Amino acid sequence: MQADRSSTTRFPVPVDAALRAAGWQPGRWDIKQAEIWADTLREHTSPAGHRHAVFPAAVEAWAEFGGLHITAHGHGRELAPATLHLDPLHGLHMARTLGDLGRALDTEVSPLGREPDTHTLLAIDTQGRVYALDHTGDWYLGPTIDQALTTLVTGVPPVRLTAG
Repeated sequence: MQADRSSTTRFPVPVDAALRAAGWQPGRWDIKQAEIWADTLREHTSPAGHRHAVFPAAVEAWAEFGGLHITAHGHGRELAPATLHLDPLHGLHMARTLGDLGRALDTEVSPLGREPDTHTLLAIDTQGRVYALDHTGDWYLGPTIDQALTTLVTGVPPVRLTAG
């Protein structure tokens, strides 16, 4: 007989373990730091005049997970588990790129963090959907930050974004 994980944790066991090892716990909420990041992003304008979008889904993700350095242990399902640093300032100089992605998806997109090992930028849209942008393309990680973290930490392959 298998225990029902959903009654004890909102994440699969390896994701929960990686998050807790990084300092996350249920109820974590650093809105002060999230607002500092929001102000920094709002105040930044690229040399070509591009600005960041800041919206509730991003601020909520930063408040709960911002600042965490997440390292998964063990093997991923199909890919190596990602190492993550959830700090939106990794995307400070990517306003144009994120704006372009937002226009392609008919939404706004804000930085979430990065995968330091691969320099992959993580981003979130107004609906809370999460994406990865790297030298090979743009990727959909999941409809929520919870699902995106699960995808990244468990080594599930993301879905490539394509035109059309």
